[in-house]
Amino acid sequence: MNTATCKGLYTKSWKELYQAAIHEPDMNKMMERITEAESVLVIRMRELFNTSGDNFEEVESMDDALCILHALRSSLKHRPSAIQSPSSLDNSSTTLGRRHEA
Repeated sequence: MNTATCKGLYTKSWKELYQAAIHEPDMNKMMERITEAESVLVIRMRELFNTSGDNFEEVESMDDALCILHALRSSLKHRPSAIQSPSSLDNSSTTLGRRHEA
């Protein structure tokens, strides 16, 4: 990830990027969203590591978010490489219907 991309991501909070990743409707973009969220989470964790104070709740929330992102990434790796969009599914069911009629 280049510096400009990193600075652009950092302007959004880890929570926003986490939410964008887990709610991404386009499966083809989800891996990118997961990577963005993980990157910002790591940056924020490093910040908190170097500061004093009671950040237990945020650290715990970030740990939970990283676990969920990891599970989501793992589940995507087990999906077929060609993820079909809903419109292509509609076309294939129409084609299948015509085959049955013939």
